[in-house]
Amino acid sequence: MTETRQFTTRPFFTDALGKRMLTGAGIGLLMISFFVISAGKGNPAWNEYWRVKPLLLTPFLGALIGACYDLTEPLRRLDGWFGRLFLVLSFVGYFIGLWMALILGLNGTMWN
Repeated sequence: MTETRQFTTRPFFTDALGKRMLTGAGIGLLMISFFVISAGKGNPAWNEYWRVKPLLLTPFLGALIGACYDLTEPLRRLDGWFGRLFLVLSFVGYFIGLWMALILGLNGTMWN
């Protein structure tokens, strides 16, 4: 008896892509809102509309980070310790990416 294998193509993105992107954008919006609201009026040297850049850029970058997290799904599904290692690395990369998005959003205002 011969063994036959049917190869199926996996989609590039999973079905949870939208959910992960919205989660990343939501977390980014919450993080940046905390800093923007706590700044009060801000430094008089900053532009009058200084809040627009961080409130738009950080959630956008958070959504991109969510898409990158979605791309690592096949690695997290590996069996054994490789899968657990990639799970931990994905979370670490996710939070480093959100931290960098926060820095880029506040660049030129609160982050000099």
